[in-house]
Amino acid sequence: MDVPQNSSSSSATTANANGGITQQSNDQQQDESKQNLNNVINSIDKTLGLLHQLHLTVSSFNVASQLPLLQRVNALVTELDTMQRLSENCNIQVPMEIVNLIDDGKNPDEFNRDVINSCIAKNQITKGKTDAFKSLRRYLLEELDQAFPNEVEAYREIRATSAAESKRLAQAQTSLPNGDVKVKNEH
Repeated sequence: MDVPQNSSSSSATTANANGGITQQSNDQQQDESKQNLNNVINSIDKTLGLLHQLHLTVSSFNVASQLPLLQRVNALVTELDTMQRLSENCNIQVPMEIVNLIDDGKNPDEFNRDVINSCIAKNQITKGKTDAFKSLRRYLLEELDQAFPNEVEAYREIRATSAAESKRLAQAQTSLPNGDVKVKNEH
């Protein structure tokens, strides 16, 4: 005798199976993307080798080396075509500043260094402003405490209550794997 299965348990299994398939698909896409990038890198390396061979052939050119020169030029064109086809499968975005640095004969690492140094400088400026506002707040509270002690005490109590409530709410929340926040129900 067949017993009907609980439909909710079978759909949960399907959902788990779909989730597993989705995860596998993402892993396969990442692996495929890495493989495509490796193929392009290998093609670039091969192109650089062909350019080096071509340079050697041209630098010692004579009539007898005309056929090897043509063969190497054809091999270079073929490899550039292969590189173009392989690069269509890669989705890599390079900032124009880096391309311009390379065109100028500079090291692209200089761009990274400049961006990091700029971020550090902006961070220091922002930290200085934050510290100045904290100092101003502290000074104003001291002055207000001398002039209006009861109001400042009430303000501090409100701030403490608000901070405790914020902390309690933050502890009551849990993050889900997709980045959403789940709030615990209070009874």
